[in-house]
Amino acid sequence: MAMTSHSLFMLTVGFCLCYAANAYDGPVYDSYASIECKAYPEVALYNGGMLRDHARNFQLARERDSGDTYSPGFLLHDLFPGFYTFSTWVMITDADPSLIRASLTAEGTKYDCIGTVVARQGCWSFLKGGFVLESPSNLSLIYFQNGGARDLQISLASPSLQGFTEEQWRLNQHYHINRVGFATPHERKRVVTIHTSDLNGGRLQGAVINIQQMSREFPFGSAIASTIIDNQPYQDWFRERFNAAVFENELKWYATEPEQGNISYRVADQMLEFIRANQIEARGHNIFWEDPKYTPSWVLNLTATELQEAVASRVQSLMSRYRGEFVHWDVSNEMLHFDFYEQRLGSSATMSFFEAAHDADPLATLFMNEFNVVETCADPDSTVDSYISRLLELKRGGISMDGIGLEGHFSVPNPPLMRAILDKLGTLELPIWLTEVDVSNQLGNRAQAVYLEEVLREGFSHPAVKGIMLWSAFHPQPRGCYQMCLTDDDFQNLPAGDVVDRLLIEWQTGTLQGVSDKLGLFAFSGFLGEYRLLVRYGNRSAEATLSLSQGEETKHFNIQL
Repeated sequence: MAMTSHSLFMLTVGFCLCYAANAYDGPVYDSYASIECKAYPEVALYNGGMLRDHARNFQLARERDSGDTYSPGFLLHDLFPGFYTFSTWVMITDADPSLIRASLTAEGTKYDCIGTVVARQGCWSFLKGGFVLESPSNLSLIYFQNGGARDLQISLASPSLQGFTEEQWRLNQHYHINRVGFATPHERKRVVTIHTSDLNGGRLQGAVINIQQMSREFPFGSAIASTIIDNQPYQDWFRERFNAAVFENELKWYATEPEQGNISYRVADQMLEFIRANQIEARGHNIFWEDPKYTPSWVLNLTATELQEAVASRVQSLMSRYRGEFVHWDVSNEMLHFDFYEQRLGSSATMSFFEAAHDADPLATLFMNEFNVVETCADPDSTVDSYISRLLELKRGGISMDGIGLEGHFSVPNPPLMRAILDKLGTLELPIWLTEVDVSNQLGNRAQAVYLEEVLREGFSHPAVKGIMLWSAFHPQPRGCYQMCLTDDDFQNLPAGDVVDRLLIEWQTGTLQGVSDKLGLFAFSGFLGEYRLLVRYGNRSAEATLSLSQGEETKHFNIQL
């Protein structure tokens, strides 16, 4: 696949605290999103942007073609290559909610989905999405489709289309990563002021301060497999990079109980030894998988009563053994696409799974884990509104589920759409994790690396994302990794591995050196994590450790010599 200019863009730039005011005069990304159906539409983002002249309410005509209802929409002229964020408020006349999809045609190329929303009668729902144009388009059309079989009338209000050049989009990402000094908790970095003094409290001017970041607070990791057991090169390569892990298959029911009553955690236990020995944070994946294809074969033919007993035994066995070991559990994997257990045990089965998991390990955060939520909006089973609706339904039932798991199995990513979906999920104020990030191996190693970087930058720069896991467990050839390997069989980096290493360096403070001023102060902006300080003044020296965690204010740290 040919590389595009936007794909290959890479920006390295220093950031000052006056970023918004002085260093950048382009559009600033608006992260607003809403999951409410409102009596009145709100004002258009960016004052409408390129659609400023269309900022009044619209009622679109209906046509019928190929089973979908859609309309001519917004005709756009002379779009430049770049990143576009699109939004509008939507209302329909039909009594039943309907999934409305926004699509784009540009110079004969069709973008099947650039955003979706479940619209309702009598109130306005917010659609937010976006797209990337690889080349100029003299004439483009944004239009809307109803995925259902019935005719309906679609009304729009406060539409907005804002374009960003490649550089502007990257600068916005850097801004969100590096921002400090605002009246909100800083998600990735924080300002620290070090106060140096003698034992009597006298300020020390000219003290030499060496600062080294020893560990990162942000969880960035990868899946591991049984291939890591007794594999020193793999273990060394992994521990040098990652502070989080997830077992690829070894905790899944088909792996721990392939035959009824034949339960073994031997492999998982050995992998856990590696995790403990290296103080790595681990996610539990998964308790149940709703896809019958990945359900133990002996489970498929159980009666309802037998199945109920089997699932109770599964929860008790797994969760009692690993209570407190895993920070998260994916409880009922991919429930938007599959429903094996609810078909067999009734509509309350999923809720009972979450209740049982919480009772067994109340300190673990329970996650809903799903694919095709941020990867695309073309999958009607897992739109952002479908995810939110299911999550809120379960929480209304009283269950403890406090994590949003987005798998992230990408082909060619759409960064503006991904960011818009994260904005909408972020309104739930729950931790979002990208749990299984990879890029299709059909694209080739070079494209895979380019698109992986796009996804990782988008995830790390979004404040609602609290952790990123790669789905890149090592398997030697000829089997190979699931889709994306970071190294070859000798643990030499492939292009995707080089991307990971480069970003890990970029997203770490590294080593700094400074000198205290006449007030005995030295300030720096650092990524969250653990630091080692060494301060020298004349023939005196002192060492200390500093824990830099999220907070709204400057972190003050005193050290005496």
